[in-house]
Amino acid sequence: MHYGSAYGYSAAGTATGQRRRGDRTSRPWMIALGFLLPVLLLGGWQFISATGLVPAYRLPSPASVWLAAIDLAARGQLGPFVGISVQRVVIGFLAGASIGLVVGSFVGLSRVASAVLAPTIGAFRAVPSLAWVPLLILYLGINEDSKVTLIAIGALFPVYTTVAGALRHVDPQLVELGRAYGLGRFQLLRQVQLPAVVPSIVSGLRLALAQSWLFLVAAELIAASMGLGFLLSDSANNGRLDRTFLAIVLLAVLGKTTDALIGLLERYLLKRWA
Repeated sequence: MHYGSAYGYSAAGTATGQRRRGDRTSRPWMIALGFLLPVLLLGGWQFISATGLVPAYRLPSPASVWLAAIDLAARGQLGPFVGISVQRVVIGFLAGASIGLVVGSFVGLSRVASAVLAPTIGAFRAVPSLAWVPLLILYLGINEDSKVTLIAIGALFPVYTTVAGALRHVDPQLVELGRAYGLGRFQLLRQVQLPAVVPSIVSGLRLALAQSWLFLVAAELIAASMGLGFLLSDSANNGRLDRTFLAIVLLAVLGKTTDALIGLLERYLLKRWA
């Protein structure tokens, strides 16, 4: 029986190793496939612009969007616009995700906390982003605090929801096993329950980051004079469709880049705990 078990583990380990090597081999192809659709979309965009199927005042060409980026960079505006938006998203995301992780842990682990907090938090979660803007202006003014707070609100709820839901469904046998080994409440959370919900936490972080970029545009409507959200709304108001498209493209690229960074964090956490 011992040798059969040993052989089973060996075979499983070999299969796992082969699967990981296969994943490493196929990864460049998967990355290439990820670029396929954007390239096709860019080609279709160029074709429509070049053939005049849609007039330029309704759909600027990729070249005109690129020239708009060069013009803003030459004026010294593009870098600061991108930088201030990234700064606002990062600070708001970190603050909101941290609060969401803590509150979600309380609600997911305690029935009393769930009964007290979950209904009220659920009601606040249903409030649209723009509804917070007048209150934030009233209480925090039109400075950076109000903008970062709005982004933090957007990041809080996805993390709270996924963490609370995942902790409620942790295998009870794992919890009982931890208690049998004499783990206290905090040790049980750190060594058993949180590692068990790492994939859910990462999913919540990804949703929170995407929500942060969505709330950024609303945040930069709060009397902002810089940022990609400001560039988007100001260009639309002034009829600069090329700059409007530029802001959209930059938001998409930055959103995907930050999501990829969360993917690297997921790989580390899964290797470390899951």
